[in-house]
Amino acid sequence: MSKQVIAVILGGGAGTRLYPLTASRSKPAVPIAGKYRLVDIPISNCINSGINRMFVLTQFNSASLNKHIKNTYHFSIFSSAFVDILAAEQTPDNPSWYQGTADAVRKSLRHLSQHDFDYVLILSGDQLYQMDFQDMINKHHESGAAISVATIPVHAREASDFGILKADHDGHITSFIEKPKQDLLPDWKSETSEEMQKQGRVYLASMGIYIFNRKLIFEQLMEEHKNATDFGKEILPKSIGVHKIMSYEYDGYWTDIGNISSFFEANLALTSDIPPFNLFDNSNAVYTRARMLPPAKISGTTLEKTIIAEGSIINASRIENSVIGIRSRIGHGTTVVSSYIMGSDYFETIEEMQHSVERGLPKLGIGERCYIRNAIVDKNCRIGNDVRINGSNHLENTDHSLYTIKDGIVVVKKGSILPDGFVI
Repeated sequence: MSKQVIAVILGGGAGTRLYPLTASRSKPAVPIAGKYRLVDIPISNCINSGINRMFVLTQFNSASLNKHIKNTYHFSIFSSAFVDILAAEQTPDNPSWYQGTADAVRKSLRHLSQHDFDYVLILSGDQLYQMDFQDMINKHHESGAAISVATIPVHAREASDFGILKADHDGHITSFIEKPKQDLLPDWKSETSEEMQKQGRVYLASMGIYIFNRKLIFEQLMEEHKNATDFGKEILPKSIGVHKIMSYEYDGYWTDIGNISSFFEANLALTSDIPPFNLFDNSNAVYTRARMLPPAKISGTTLEKTIIAEGSIINASRIENSVIGIRSRIGHGTTVVSSYIMGSDYFETIEEMQHSVERGLPKLGIGERCYIRNAIVDKNCRIGNDVRINGSNHLENTDHSLYTIKDGIVVVKKGSILPDGFVI
């Protein structure tokens, strides 16, 4: 069945809610779990599901994403597998940029049409989950559906952030509303599984994962709804009652990395004893660039619920409930609590460190006797000695040249230099 499927991964818009992590990179290129990038998640799910023909659609800050995909996803020359970037392009018939999810796929159809496939699987580039798409495709095929939508039960407090739908006992979607206001919710409850009902998860939300039959996607985007820009707001509601649309209910872990706090929580959740997203699953490997880095080196550090990526040199006194990314360097006497340190893109040699010190610059990484809590430290930062970063809800949201504070989380911007004794 997988030979009949082609996947389209949507790179998302400008990613303003994830700013400043998206100031110089697209949302799918944001580093996650210390060594991966967000786009590795949908690509890995596809590969693990036997789907190996993928297009990634991008338009904002796509240089680092292009580089990552070019350096990572190499397949045998004897296979038809590929991961190709389709950046928004101006053509004689399409002079504008992508206007939304449906518009992005519409403008890519001429590239898709050159391939042989029966179904197109449409995915988001900014979600964290492990899912067997093969099962969804099989059910789509068996039911004779024209469109299938992956759905997940959510609580009332989350429901207004999603497209909410109702389905009958056979799984046919009968109605759909995009981001309903709280006062409309009582009318949109669904019969979910007993376990989900106990948790209060009684609203069926669209996960933004769709399967379309080949003929239908061309008809809808090029003829029936040729001015529609979005799948959730326009294509799905207009298709209900016209085409057979099925709900594929998923009950595993799934989170939408929409803003800084959800990104922060998703990363720190990986440090739990039994994390909701399992990086240690033989059958669901997460693939990324093979960097050939040395193992992490740790000296005199108390570690508690912490993930440390390769290439790191850690002399901190204590690290707790934190994710430490590739090539991180953390000095003596430093404490890191509930933080995500993204690490660095390169090693600084001893000579370069000496040169930095002579110029009055902190070394690459985190210095000595620092205290860092409730923070995200982006790549290639230089944090001096005796620096205190103490994120909490009493801090007001602000955007400084070196850092941003959102929901009590301090985000140190990529490449920032915090001098000795700096306090946030």
